[in-house]
Formats: sequence, structure tokens, C-alpha cells
Amino acid sequence: MKAISYRRYGGPEVLEYGELPDPKVGPDEVLVKVRAAAVNPVDWKAQAGYLDGMIDAVFPVVPGWDVSGVVVRPGVSVTEYAEGDEVMGYVREDFLSHGTFAEYVSAPLRTLARKPRTCSFEEAAGLPLVGLTAYQALRTALSVRSGETVLVLAAAGGVGSAAVQIARHLGCRVLGAVRESGRERVEALGAEPVLFDEPTFAAQIGALAPRGVDAVLDTLGGPFLPHAARLLAPGGRLASIADGEVLALGGRYYWVRPDAADLAALADLVDEGVLGVRVARTFPLERAADAQRAGAEGGLQGKVVVTVP
Repeated sequence: MKAISYRRYGGPEVLEYGELPDPKVGPDEVLVKVRAAAVNPVDWKAQAGYLDGMIDAVFPVVPGWDVSGVVVRPGVSVTEYAEGDEVMGYVREDFLSHGTFAEYVSAPLRTLARKPRTCSFEEAAGLPLVGLTAYQALRTALSVRSGETVLVLAAAGGVGSAAVQIARHLGCRVLGAVRESGRERVEALGAEPVLFDEPTFAAQIGALAPRGVDAVLDTLGGPFLPHAARLLAPGGRLASIADGEVLALGGRYYWVRPDAADLAALADLVDEGVLGVRVARTFPLERAADAQRAGAEGGLQGKVVVTVP
């Protein structure tokens, strides 16, 4: 099969396009013909070796964890899917090797759900990691409830915009911290914008929520996280997906998990019109390095997706 891979840690320059063996299909796995795979920051962080302390790399590594495509062959014990089913997945293994930037990927059942009927393969590929991260952080790490006020840091980003939509669906009031360029985006999603302006950040939130906020979801890390922690109401909860310093602030550092049931719930939200994914740019598989560069540059307000014909 054609695939993107790297044989050593590094930036986009280490990515190679060429032939690799077709993946084997385990008894509880599904062979998927990839139609699209999304680019995420964790891809180039893992590729640069930043995760080497926690995840082994078996070279050559095919990058990518997000995928949408069509089932080619179910494993021998799989009854949940049949040939031709359209699926999406967060195909994260316990090591780096068999990713989604390829013509085919063998996906464990725990990583898959049926693709939403109402969106394209490109949009579906952009949903799993950001959607699961937002969904699990809000429901598991923060246990948000209807009627609460939730502050989302970097609310115009991939995880942030998904979190705004999901929190609104759960009945929460949402304050979205953004740069000026993201103001219209978060307003359109139903959040009240708060600008990332350090001298006025606390005052802006104080004016909107004088008694404090019930929950903070940080998707960015950095200097605004301590400010947000001080804005919690009594009994408020704090979680970050981006900054381990949240632990010193009494919050939770959350890492998303593959979960088929959660992924199916996200697909339902898409088909119900509750949750949407914006695709900013697409690149063919052989230009995955350019896709990675575009994603790393930022400022796109949407997902970068690699497509496979």
C-alpha cells in the first residue's frame, strides 16, 4: 500500500511517501480503506520525539490517529461491521507504528464507530480526536451539568469549538476565550467571547460571571491557565488537556482515550445537527508534509485533512 512514514524523529522533512506492507488484521480489528485522515498537533509532537518518554516508537512509523473510511475486511471475530460500512475512528495504539496516513489501516474495535450520515469523509476524519477530547473532558474530567457556566480557553480551536458545541448541548452557559480573530466563530457556536488580553482577562469574566465560573476547560496551556483557575466559583472544577501545571492548581490533566461508545455518541450529535466540524484545508496523501506544516502554522480555524483517493 501507499503510505506516509518516518524512520527517525524530526519535523515534516522526515516524512516519506512510498510503499509499505498492507496491515495485518487481528481477530478484533477491522481493515479500513482510508478516505481521509486529519492532522493533529499530537502528530508532529510524537514525530518530533516529544512523547518518547511515554510511548515507544516502532520504526518506520505511519503517523496519524484520526481516520474515516470504508470497511474492507472485518477480523474473524468481528460481527459489528461488514464490508462496505462507512466508519470513523481514533485509531491510537499503545505504541507508534501503524497510523492512518496510509491507504489502509487496521483498526481495533474500541477505536471505531459508524461515520455520521450527514457529513463528508473529510469532516468525519476531523471529528474523532477533537470530539472525544472535548466530550470526555466535559463529561468525565469536569462532570459539567445543565445550568452551569463553563469557561473554554482557546474556544475557536479544534477541541475548543467542539467543547463549546457539546457544553451548549448539555445545557451549559459557555464563555469562550479567544483572540480577536476567533470572536465571530465562538459567537456563532453559541458562546460569549472573552478576549485573551492579560490586563483585562479577569475583569471581562468578572463582568459576565460575577460569582465565578463552575468549570474551566483549558485547551491551550500557558499564562492564562492560572488566571482562569482564580476565576472558579466555590466548588468549581478545572481541567487541562495541554498543560501539566494544572495539577499544581488543583485541577486535572486529561488525556483522551479511544472509546467506541463515546465516538458513536458524537456521530449521533453530528446527525442531530448539534455538532459540526469545519475543514479548513485538504491535501492529498503524498503532500502530508505540507499538510503538517499548514497545521503547525495555525490560524486556520478548522481542521487540516489528508485525503486518500
